[in-house]
Amino acid sequence: MNKIWILAKKDLRLLIRDKTGAFFTFGFPIMYALFFGMIFKNMGGGGPTTMEIIVVDQDQTQASQAFVHKLNESDSTRIVEKNLEEAVELVQKGKKPAYVLIREGYGEAAQNIFGGNPPAFEIGVDPSKRVQSMILEGVLMQHAADNFSRAFSDKDTMSKQIARSRERVTQSEDLNATERVIFSTFFAALDSFMQNAPSGNTTDGEMGGGFGSMTPAVITTKEITQQKTDTGNTFNITFPQSLVWGLMGCAATFGISLVVERVRGTLVRLRMSPISYAQILAGKGLACFICLIAVNGIMLVFGMLVFDLSPNNYPLLVLAILCSSVCFVGIMMLLSVLGKTEASAGGIGWAVLIVMAMLGGGMIPYMFLPDWIKTIASVSPVKWTVIAMEGAIFRGFTLGDMMLPCGVLLGIGVVCFALGARVFRWMES
Repeated sequence: MNKIWILAKKDLRLLIRDKTGAFFTFGFPIMYALFFGMIFKNMGGGGPTTMEIIVVDQDQTQASQAFVHKLNESDSTRIVEKNLEEAVELVQKGKKPAYVLIREGYGEAAQNIFGGNPPAFEIGVDPSKRVQSMILEGVLMQHAADNFSRAFSDKDTMSKQIARSRERVTQSEDLNATERVIFSTFFAALDSFMQNAPSGNTTDGEMGGGFGSMTPAVITTKEITQQKTDTGNTFNITFPQSLVWGLMGCAATFGISLVVERVRGTLVRLRMSPISYAQILAGKGLACFICLIAVNGIMLVFGMLVFDLSPNNYPLLVLAILCSSVCFVGIMMLLSVLGKTEASAGGIGWAVLIVMAMLGGGMIPYMFLPDWIKTIASVSPVKWTVIAMEGAIFRGFTLGDMMLPCGVLLGIGVVCFALGARVFRWMES
């Protein structure tokens, strides 16, 4: 163990002496953190053209079911129906971007366009996907406006609305006799006008813009997350992507260093000493692991001091960092055998890492990716790293929730390290 520790210290000292390597290992991730934080400052995420959302229908009337059917037929949304508790949990865990709650009383409100409260919706949104919530709000308002315009163009519906309004006027205790006569006369004239008006071929959306002071719907939006998490601080949301780039930078640096030692004969000299291949690779892995922990620690302190980062669960965040570090130590070992020269190893290594980042949501927001790419993305360690980090920072994961992403990360790390070590020994033999 003493030999392994000596080798690890050697690699760490070489890294610190290499100013360029040290910058890209410790400084460059901070630049990425600043970049992501500024880019997504007023966005908080993104959304695809078609959103898969949850609908919670608490009204369960013919009108509410018709509205759900209309949402499902829309090109903008694909829906699944759940109860409110399930919807909140799925959005909080990041499995769905948002839910739409159709409140009780929707059917009555939708039929009563001249009085009372308009139909009410609640959007529960993943805090990392605020843009999607705005798109969803627009979709809901458009469909509500379509329903509103159809009510105005349908004579039978208007006649029922007018009759209902006249009845409320005659029963109102807030109006005197003269006011009742005036309103009753107005509604009678309006009913006569609507019955004698020529029928039009109004289609959805043609009347959606001009309702005066009438509101087709009232929509409220709330972020689904733990109470402790400050989702107003967008750095909480973008920080996991920043950590990913720090991990990838470390893995690339140490992977290339192993190639350099092989090309320049350092490994031959080490092999001439009483040190085995296993100890050499273990020392390299230990140095990489320490560096990964250090990078994550520096970025955490930086985030807390400069951007008021406030993780929801510190022990789970430590667990996520440890598991992701083990994973990227394994990736480092595998990257070190992909090229025979420094240039080829660096080019191939970063190409592999960038593809991992693109698939796993480290570069392009995960929700923008097509479904077939999302399926492939499950093999990317970046995806599971982001899930674990988000779960600890703002999604409110429990220890049980962390088992899947952390288990996958540990499995990838062990398999990659074993495969890389085997190939490395074969190349050196």
